[in-house]
Amino acid sequence: MTSKRILMIVGDFVEDYEAMVPLQMLQLLGHDVATVCPEKSAGDHVVTAIHDFEGHQTYSEKPGHRFAITHDFDATDPATFDALILPGGRAPEYLRLDDRVLEMVAHFGNSNKPIAAICHGPQILVAAGIVTGRRCSCYPAVAPEIRAAGGTYVEPADSMDSAHTEGNLVTAPAWPAHPAWIRQFNELLQ
Repeated sequence: MTSKRILMIVGDFVEDYEAMVPLQMLQLLGHDVATVCPEKSAGDHVVTAIHDFEGHQTYSEKPGHRFAITHDFDATDPATFDALILPGGRAPEYLRLDDRVLEMVAHFGNSNKPIAAICHGPQILVAAGIVTGRRCSCYPAVAPEIRAAGGTYVEPADSMDSAHTEGNLVTAPAWPAHPAWIRQFNELLQ
């Protein structure tokens, strides 16, 4: 397997499991994952939130961990990366307002490089114009945004543990889908 350079864009209150677990899984597979955040530099951190499904009308949120930023956002050139990963949580709702984030994401879409987005991560894909005419999964509360952007929402098969691949895009509803989501993303990286 050839090691790939993967860019992960995060922000404060990114979903803990959706940043930590993919980072570690992709590193285990031998990939080089750079983590970046607007207004942050290498050595900085973002705080995470842990979302859980405990039978309420929506997910619960608990404090997570500090997640390390490994590269300077302002110095990041997306052309030097082979793939992109967009974790969910609350961060995507404001990251999608950052023009530089959208430019980076559009680069991966326009270059047909592999993109993995999970949970609320597809909110950034919507803002970058990536989902129009495409089928993708996401946290169910994001489905109206997918449809409004001209995409087709793919509902989870039986639970929150399925992922969907279409072309260069791998999407999933939430962290229980990590095995399927990361497996499908890694297949695109081959």
